[in-house]
Amino acid sequence: MTTTQDSTTHDLYPTRSVPETRVFDRQGPVVYGSAEDGPMDAELLKHFDDKGYLVIDQIITKDELAELQAELKRLAENADVKADDRTVVEPKSNEVRSIFEVHKTNEIIKKIANDPRLVRRAEQILGSQVYIHQSRINYKPGFAGKEFSWHSDFESWHAEDGLPEPRALSISILLTDNYSFNGPLMIMPGSHKKYISVPGATPENNYKQSLVMQGAGTPSEETLTEFADTYGIDVLTGKAGDAIIFDSNCMHASNSNVTPFSRSNVFLVYNSVENAAVEPYAAPGRRPEFIASTDFTPAGS
Repeated sequence: MTTTQDSTTHDLYPTRSVPETRVFDRQGPVVYGSAEDGPMDAELLKHFDDKGYLVIDQIITKDELAELQAELKRLAENADVKADDRTVVEPKSNEVRSIFEVHKTNEIIKKIANDPRLVRRAEQILGSQVYIHQSRINYKPGFAGKEFSWHSDFESWHAEDGLPEPRALSISILLTDNYSFNGPLMIMPGSHKKYISVPGATPENNYKQSLVMQGAGTPSEETLTEFADTYGIDVLTGKAGDAIIFDSNCMHASNSNVTPFSRSNVFLVYNSVENAAVEPYAAPGRRPEFIASTDFTPAGS
C-alpha cells in the first residue's frame, strides 16, 4: 500500500491502493454557501451544483487582460523562466506548457489571484475562507499544444497532495479566445458527483511525468465511456477575459491544438481552509511545494 497516511486516518476516497476500479457517490455537498453569501445568485449556484462548472463573462477588465497577455508572452520567451524547475515544456517542441506557482513569483498574477472577484466566488461555493493550493499559467500554442487526458483533479490532489475531500475548485481565466477547435476545456457535466477509485500504485516522483501526460489515476477507457454515455461532454468555449470555474472532482480533458490559434489561461486552484492538505493518501511522498502548497494563508487577506 503506497500511502504515507497514518493508519488511523479515515480515507473517504480510497484510490490507487485498491484492487479494481470502483465508482461511488461523492461524500458531502458541492456548494457549501448560499446566494446570501454573494456575489453569485441562486441560479448560478444551482448550475454549479448540477453541472460542476460555471462560465463567468469578462471577469477582468480589458486593461487587466492586456497586462496579463503581455506577461504571458514575456514569461514564455524568458530563458531563465524556461529553465526553472517550476516550468514544464512540451517534450517534442520544447515550447512552454505550464509555469507553476505564479501567484507567488509574479506580482501581476498575485494581485489577480487575491482579487475579491475570484476569491469571494470561491468562498461562496466552498463556504469558508480559501487558500491557493496551486497556480499556473497554461500554454497551448498553435500547432504545438498537446492534450490533457481525462482525469479528476481531486483524485490526484487527494492521492498525491493529501486533500481530504473535494472541497476545492479551479478558476481558469482565459487569456485567449477559447474556440471549440483549439483545445478548450471539456467537462462531463454532473460527473463531479461520482468518484472514480482506480487501481495502480503511484510511481516515485510521478509529478514529473504527470505534468506532461496524465498517467497514474487515469480511469480506464471502459469507465470513461460509461461516464460519457451517462453525462455527455460539454465543450467550454469563451472569450479572452472570461473565467471558467469548475469543481475539483469534474471529469475533464482537453484536445491537442492543431490550429494556428493559441489557447492559454491563468489557472488558480482554491481549497477550503477547512480542507487543508494533510499527508498524501496514496503516494510515496509529497509533491513539491510549487505544485501543492502547504501555505494555508487565506487568499485575499
